[in-house]
Amino acid sequence: MTSKLETATLGAGCFWCVEAIFQDLKGVHQVISGYAGGTVENPTYRQVCSETTGHAEVVQITFAPEVISFEDLLYVFWRTHDPTTLNRQAADMGTQYRSAIFYHSEEQKAIAEKSKKETDASGLWPNPIVTEIVPFTNFYEAEGYHQNYYLLNPNQPYCQLVIHPKVGKFKKEFQAQLKDRSDEDN
Repeated sequence: MTSKLETATLGAGCFWCVEAIFQDLKGVHQVISGYAGGTVENPTYRQVCSETTGHAEVVQITFAPEVISFEDLLYVFWRTHDPTTLNRQAADMGTQYRSAIFYHSEEQKAIAEKSKKETDASGLWPNPIVTEIVPFTNFYEAEGYHQNYYLLNPNQPYCQLVIHPKVGKFKKEFQAQLKDRSDEDN
């Protein structure tokens, strides 16, 4: 029996990378790449990349909190991107690549603020965390070719050079939290 599913919306650089990480976690039912935090309705990828819409590339994660908590998702979030670089992840630069947590409830806000503070104090990163924690307002699903990008395009150069090493490191570090591929509902 599954309890009510919850939603998390996270920005951590290129949504292809973030999607590839979170898709493999137990308790995650769906990960959709899209845009959040901007002022333009139904923006296109080209518009978001122009930095005129205010949107960030994000993933919207539907998860079962009895299997993986919002706090657990954030634990992975802090360790799979650099939350100390403003509007940048590696070579990807621009406001659309900012580190952001778009909270869906006051409870998520409190958990995010506590998690950020604890992670900052832990020394995990040598520089201060600049991740913004802001209320969720809207989410626009990215174009179809952005969905499941790494799974569908594993030989694409960006996937080979950027996403593949990141996913490999993630799978090694979070092996116990990975889905058993024979049971896709966990």
